[in-house]
Amino acid sequence: MGVRGELFTTEISLDNRTYFFNVKENRTGDVFLQVVESKSTEGTGFDRRAIVVFEDDMQKFLQGLESTLKFIEKNHKNKLRDAAEKGEPAKKRYVRRNAGAAPDAAGKTGGANAAPAAKKATPKKVKVIPRKKAD
Repeated sequence: MGVRGELFTTEISLDNRTYFFNVKENRTGDVFLQVVESKSTEGTGFDRRAIVVFEDDMQKFLQGLESTLKFIEKNHKNKLRDAAEKGEPAKKRYVRRNAGAAPDAAGKTGGANAAPAAKKATPKKVKVIPRKKAD
């Protein structure tokens, strides 16, 4: 078993936030998912928030997440359709990429002047062995 009961972990980094998906096992052998958001603060450190979903509740949690994602997708499509019917241009989504990179001559980041990309740690892969049920 890994550090503090970790069986598996993976991370997703976005701008100033990092999400960690940790599968852990507690002292009593219960397996759970811990989703952690770590957000950098004004140079003073990190603001960290976590939720825990136990193995028994995982299917209901996933059903709720899936229905939420379907709603978001449907709502987005409806907004695009309504904007097209009104003849309005679709709202542009601005995505900041490679925030630490210096802009090139055209004012874009990611060119020859870009800072090298940080290497991502590969997720730990651990074989999960189901625990024996007590008789």
